[in-house]
Amino acid sequence: MFLCKELLQGLAYECVQGDTDREITQVVYDSRKITEGCMFLCICGYNVDGHSFAMEAAQKGAAAIVVQKEVELPKDCSMTVIRVEDTRYAMAFIAAAYFGHPADRLKVIGITGTKGKTTTTYMVKSILEEVGIKVGLIGTIEAIIGDKSIPANNTTPESYTIQKYFSEMVEEGCECVVMEVSSQGLKLDRTAGIPFEIGIFTNLGEDHIGPNEHKDFNEYK
Repeated sequence: MFLCKELLQGLAYECVQGDTDREITQVVYDSRKITEGCMFLCICGYNVDGHSFAMEAAQKGAAAIVVQKEVELPKDCSMTVIRVEDTRYAMAFIAAAYFGHPADRLKVIGITGTKGKTTTTYMVKSILEEVGIKVGLIGTIEAIIGDKSIPANNTTPESYTIQKYFSEMVEEGCECVVMEVSSQGLKLDRTAGIPFEIGIFTNLGEDHIGPNEHKDFNEYK
């Protein structure tokens, strides 16, 4: 269990209602997982805006919510409301604190570029394992934690999931993690605050330009 203010360390924020000494039982950003005592992060998605679930969070007994814009709450609501500039950026730091900053106990290698990320990731993992280093992997196909393989939904998962994987890798005795870092992952701050030991850049092409990714080549670059 954490105090709200402990999860917010290192972030610029405003407490617009309530108390940052509130105890937090867990951190969630999926409205379906809101529970009593949790901190709910209101994330603006492409199709769903988490701010629309603020009322539900209050009704379900969430201890705190993190927002980037005004939300409607019950008049008698005692929930702590934290406002930040960008909830996606804030989530990366809150998740790291929630899982005990696991990246500080790993050597993190990030691989980015238009093509070749997946191949390079597996090559680096293989090279490191050949010299006796235990390595975790996060990428387009899967996350590998010890003997466990978790199918991937995104090349670079949400920051909460990344920190959860890092934590599990530490528990498994991994010394290093090699991960694909997509341009979309960078744009959405999924890797914000991660202390990368090494960055590998493969190449830059003209893919990933469009309404759901990057508006033009310059933004992508």
